[in-house]
Amino acid sequence: MRADAVARYDRIAFASLPAASDADWIAAWPAFLQSCQALATNPAWKAPCARAAAVDRRSATAIRSFFAGAFDAYRIRAVAPVDAKAAEVRDTGLVTGYYEPLLNGSRRPSPKYRVPIYRVPADLVAIDLAGTYPELAGLRLRGRMHNGKVVAYPNRGEIMRGNLLRGQELLWVDDPIDAFFLQVQGSGRVMLDDGGVTRLGYGDSNGHPYRSIGRWLVDQRELTIDQASMQGIKAWAALNPRRLDQLLEQNPSFVFFRELPLGDPATGPKGALNVPLTPHASLAVDTRFIPLGVPLLLRSTDPATGAAFVRPMMAQDTGSAIRGPLRFDYFWGFGAEAGEKAGRQKHEGSAWMLAPKGVAPEALLKR
Repeated sequence: MRADAVARYDRIAFASLPAASDADWIAAWPAFLQSCQALATNPAWKAPCARAAAVDRRSATAIRSFFAGAFDAYRIRAVAPVDAKAAEVRDTGLVTGYYEPLLNGSRRPSPKYRVPIYRVPADLVAIDLAGTYPELAGLRLRGRMHNGKVVAYPNRGEIMRGNLLRGQELLWVDDPIDAFFLQVQGSGRVMLDDGGVTRLGYGDSNGHPYRSIGRWLVDQRELTIDQASMQGIKAWAALNPRRLDQLLEQNPSFVFFRELPLGDPATGPKGALNVPLTPHASLAVDTRFIPLGVPLLLRSTDPATGAAFVRPMMAQDTGSAIRGPLRFDYFWGFGAEAGEKAGRQKHEGSAWMLAPKGVAPEALLKR
């Protein structure tokens, strides 16, 4: 779908929504309650979040009845102009996956731990052009001061080649490709060489657009489309260590992190809504089209089994690569098994939004 696509929200009867299993409704309920922690004071959400406290969390029937009574359902479609008289309307978009990885690291550099993970640099500033260019609203434009003016922040290659972030190191890890995919995922845990575990959360980015290194490998005929998963890219990197820097520089985006307490290891990292993510119930969305916190029904394909699924999920996160009305990132959870599935998640999907009764989706976007 073209970059200038906009969203269309078509109201439908709640009863016509695709069917999700009882188990999935029950599994998604804690994620909705987490959203309410962030949304309860918002006037549009105050009433449904207050009513949620009385719902039996063990009953799928009660949960479905709650959503049917408190929310209106909308089919999400993406509309892009073809020419002055015609537009392309799509019901599906790309669903990828992400997870919380575990890296090996240290608080001090060494021959083993030589790859730095950086904190948000002090010279990073936001560039606000949305007032002049409304179409740029929602983009994370970043720069730094140079000769009294704000200029674009360096891209990944410039940062790597120029060692521009010296002194901003949070931790050091043992694998450059793992460090790269930590940036792609946006959060992770690090097993330290002293036996401790710490959590890294998204801090900010350099503002450059995300570009897929898997796509570059396909274009270079190094991998096929089917091979260009996270696992396939890691295998290619292991066989081509001298070309690793060239590969990584194809993505100009660079992510900075903040160190967080591990907290409850059973919970996910906090997403853009500032609540912990729930495996199989949290989605990253483009907030220009999908308001943070809204429940969604997502229909897509399980990367492990190839089976179709419909799951209630909550819009609780964002991502630099998640651009478009029907572009989603599915949170699979923590660890190697979640990473295996997330790395292979690349399927078409469709979605339906649940908005509090009487509040149009467009109105939620303005709040």
